[in-house]
Amino acid sequence: MSNISCPDDRLDLRGTPCPINFVRTKLRLEQMPPGALLEVWLDPGEPIEQVPDSLTMAGYSIEQIAAVASYYCLLVRRPLAMT
Repeated sequence: MSNISCPDDRLDLRGTPCPINFVRTKLRLEQMPPGALLEVWLDPGEPIEQVPDSLTMAGYSIEQIAAVASYYCLLVRRPLAMT
């Protein structure tokens, strides 16, 4: 995480099933200002396999995915302008 700026907000979705974790992530990003960086904690398996792809398809930029202990840390940026 050395070249990535500090996240503007964090969202702990460990234990949250799909697709609720995607919906909650998207809702939080929509509440953040354009260009903001959100750190999301996701479980292994379906959450880390599905949520990043779904966010990318929705127009968000995945900046980093890192394994941390028993979960994954996803850094996603809200674009400056949504299409």
